[in-house]
Amino acid sequence: MEVLTAIVVAIHIISAAAIVGGWLAHFKNPTVTVSQWYGTWGMLATGLLLAGLAEMGDGPVNHAKIGVKLVIGLSVFVTALLGRRKENKGEPVSTGLAHATGGMALINILVAVLWQDFS
Repeated sequence: MEVLTAIVVAIHIISAAAIVGGWLAHFKNPTVTVSQWYGTWGMLATGLLLAGLAEMGDGPVNHAKIGVKLVIGLSVFVTALLGRRKENKGEPVSTGLAHATGGMALINILVAVLWQDFS
């Protein structure tokens, strides 16, 4: 089970890196890249899988933290979806939408790192 969790965490981190890295790479000309789109899928799917694995474990689970991260993750997914739809239609992606995708992903990473249970 530990190996599975480690693999899922690695995919989760790579997905987050794809979103934030794509955002930083196109910061001056904001858009939502294909790597960001796939990163949102990976981050959301592995996040849900990690929450399920945590529920199956022996220790306590912080449901508030999981809920906050899920809401932020869904907002990243929706903004990436809207951005990719505009990009596929040949329309310009608004600066706010592109920055929301990367910025919310960064906030989700910060929530994961800084919200610790020291009980």
